[in-house]
Amino acid sequence: MDNSARFALPLLSPGQAQKEIFHNESLHRVDMLLCPVVEGAEIAVPPAEPEAGTCYLVAPGAAGAWAGKDDMLAGFTDGGWRFIAPIEGVRLFDRSSGQMVVRRGGAWETGILRAQQLQIDGATVVRERQPAIADPSAGSVVDSQCRSAVSAILAMLRTHGLID
Repeated sequence: MDNSARFALPLLSPGQAQKEIFHNESLHRVDMLLCPVVEGAEIAVPPAEPEAGTCYLVAPGAAGAWAGKDDMLAGFTDGGWRFIAPIEGVRLFDRSSGQMVVRRGGAWETGILRAQQLQIDGATVVRERQPAIADPSAGSVVDSQCRSAVSAILAMLRTHGLID
């Protein structure tokens, strides 16, 4: 095995010459993946003057130094561009939007939060989805229908944990 299983980090082998080259390459890749941050949405053309340490998501149909690197994470280092193929579930922070980006189903997914429950300060704010509230029907006195509808809305808001 010449590379690690998940992110293809170069591994050292016994008796290998110039081990520092492989070791440094691995450190550059780890630097890109440790608390990864990208500068914005996918782009197809590398920036003209990137700063060392910046990372980008390579869009399909990429050109220039990124040609053939579609959907990869591109990181600029003092040695030039390095690319990492994403794995399912990898999470990145998009600096420009302030949102998380996740690799799901072979594509980058931005701004979608998936959870079973949302808690704030230990209090459940949102739970699983409940059945829809029925529309008011029948009756001849509008006030009683309104009260019934409002009561049902309040009960659902309490069930979802949105109000007490």
